[in-house]
Amino acid sequence: MPITTVGLDADDTLWHNESIFRLTHARFVDLLSDRADHDVLESRLAEVEQRNLRLYGYGIKGFTLSMIETAMELCDGEAPPRVIREILAAGREMLGHPVETLAGVDEAMADLAERYRLVLITKGDLLDQERKLAASGLGDLFVAVEIVSEKDRGTYDRVFDRHGTGAAEAVMAGNSMKSDVLPALEAGAFAVHIPYHVTWAHELAEAPENHPRYGALETIADLPGWIEKAGLRS
Repeated sequence: MPITTVGLDADDTLWHNESIFRLTHARFVDLLSDRADHDVLESRLAEVEQRNLRLYGYGIKGFTLSMIETAMELCDGEAPPRVIREILAAGREMLGHPVETLAGVDEAMADLAERYRLVLITKGDLLDQERKLAASGLGDLFVAVEIVSEKDRGTYDRVFDRHGTGAAEAVMAGNSMKSDVLPALEAGAFAVHIPYHVTWAHELAEAPENHPRYGALETIADLPGWIEKAGLRS
């Protein structure tokens, strides 16, 4: 059964993202350092982010709102206007941050596009993800772009049926074990984990080490070769 379709995550798989969030996290902690210590600030922000995911979804705008909400809670509902202005400025800077593709991405994507249907499957804010894709210069390589609210088995079933020949003949590659690997395997696809040097805690999960359709690579440059071998054994 040949592999016909390759799904690719966007943030921290094709271009840098989490490192930008980490810098803003540090800026937020410094901004409110007079209200609580570092660990408390990080913990409170993480709690608010998790609580708000079902309302705001993933992305910079939801993160910015969560920072404002955390600041309000820590300041008993009376966060100084200066703090709110700084948080809003940080969010705007993130939305305008230059897109920097990861090492090996351009070459690997060009190679894959010659042999397979490429589908971008990503979570996040619609406008921001469209902006980053356009700025990356990779947009023309994809036959389809799916910006989804969540990545689960149903998402991969639907996407690979719509844009390919079904999950059984597809590969999903990304940096998140929780979103890119496990649900894709549940749908019957191959799945490849390509870790980024930092990972958001919400995306952590145990690797399915003995799964016959699972692979782990150090770099996206190795993805075309891995997929070719997987197709031979599928």
